[in-house]
Amino acid sequence: MLVLVAPGQGAQTPGFLTPWLELPGAADRIAGWSDAIGLDLAHYGTKADADEIRDTAVAQPLLVAAGLLSAAALDASPGVVAGHSVGEITAAALAGVVEDEAALRFVRTRGLGMAEAAAVTETGMAALLGGDPETTVAHLEKLGLTPANVNGAGQIVAAGTAAQIAALTEDKPEGVRRVVPLKVAGAFHTHHMAPAVDKLRAAATSLTVTDPKVTYVSNADGKTVSDGAEVISRLVGQVANPVRWDLCMETFAELGVTALIEAAPGGTLVGLAKRALPGVKTLALKTPDDLDAARALISEHADA
Repeated sequence: MLVLVAPGQGAQTPGFLTPWLELPGAADRIAGWSDAIGLDLAHYGTKADADEIRDTAVAQPLLVAAGLLSAAALDASPGVVAGHSVGEITAAALAGVVEDEAALRFVRTRGLGMAEAAAVTETGMAALLGGDPETTVAHLEKLGLTPANVNGAGQIVAAGTAAQIAALTEDKPEGVRRVVPLKVAGAFHTHHMAPAVDKLRAAATSLTVTDPKVTYVSNADGKTVSDGAEVISRLVGQVANPVRWDLCMETFAELGVTALIEAAPGGTLVGLAKRALPGVKTLALKTPDDLDAARALISEHADA
């Protein structure tokens, strides 16, 4: 069985969209999405520097567009889909819950709302590598931080105010090898993002929603969700709540997943899967050069 996953914010790098736009029809599709959301995706994906694409309002639509574009080029029918953070909107579109353009409009609202919420207080995030999860979470809560991403494979991402993140670097949880501050604009998946939830809830009322056509795994708790309206409700709420990617990977194992492909810009989730899902074949779509290998993997592992 094959799972197709989509990465979250931070996976983008300058120019990563360039080779994908060389595929037939890709430039036209990106141009149409750009017109629909009022953002020049081709420019940001090919010419913008790292600081420009770090902007939450830019990064999120860019990631969803790239994920959808690479998945369309792959032309696969995975048995399971899931996404990390904003990648969950990509997954919802891949599952047929919403149309591609609607997903781009929705994520544009998400990005703008989260950028606005992040501007209220100076906040940030940091990745903690190693250590016992329970010990780490307890330590974070003592410092007033939120375990915003529990990623599994020995990685938890903490989020909170700039002062709290600074305190964490000086006072690591027992067993944690490194604390790595992340280059993001705010404390995503925490109460600091509550204003963005209201904006997304309003935007969700205009969506045309259908039930997932494949198994959809929610990053809220790793559960499978078969109701389209519930998928959208979870997409709205997850902005201010932790991502439990560790539980998603546990569900992949329970479902009998044997191969995992990560949509563009792939790499982050494959890295986690290699450590947490031994025996599962993995492949990251970084450029169109990876498509042939991905298709070969699909032919071996796609659910009959």
